[in-house]
Amino acid sequence: MNLLIMGLPGAGKGTQASKIVDEFGLIHISTGDMFRAAMANQTEMGKLAKSYIDKGDLVPDEVTNGIVKERLSQDDIKEKGFLLDGYPRTIDQAHALDKTLEELSLQLNGVINIDVNPESLIERLSGRIINKKTGETFHKVFNPPAGDYNEDDYYQREDDKPETVKRRLDVNIAQGQPIIDHYRKVGIVHDIKGDQEIPQVFVDIKKVIDSL
Repeated sequence: MNLLIMGLPGAGKGTQASKIVDEFGLIHISTGDMFRAAMANQTEMGKLAKSYIDKGDLVPDEVTNGIVKERLSQDDIKEKGFLLDGYPRTIDQAHALDKTLEELSLQLNGVINIDVNPESLIERLSGRIINKKTGETFHKVFNPPAGDYNEDDYYQREDDKPETVKRRLDVNIAQGQPIIDHYRKVGIVHDIKGDQEIPQVFVDIKKVIDSL
């Protein structure tokens, strides 16, 4: 079983990915883990990636695609199957993945798309506030400070401000939609309602995977 999980920031993709891996024994392949492993093992692509990262440059697509191919060609993938998380990020990477899978005689069985209304994600992601004195983190809606708290005692990081969150979501939507459309044409996208309780989201995901 080979799967790809997609979803906007804050949709709960990471939580569900770890549940899928635990339940189905798939190899969890996230971009960050792959890069770290390739660099630690000093693979050809790992060394190349490190040369860009050390200079503070973005790693080009061909290197990222190469690292993915290196990882997918390892024996444990054919034995256990994989869950791709955080790749592909662009439509060009999706086309490169298609080519890689074909060359390795692997098939992508399904795309789990955790679908959440962007407006509710803005509320979820931009509600984080931090106590100026203690550094404790709270959430205005889901985990507010006790009692009637004074907003002047709290601050928000730039990353957590609504306008920054909205920009980040807009970029993710613009990049992600062509990828979902691409896989929808193949008929392997399964939309999961992500605005439910975490256990219910996983129940829905499990039903989809069991049916594949």
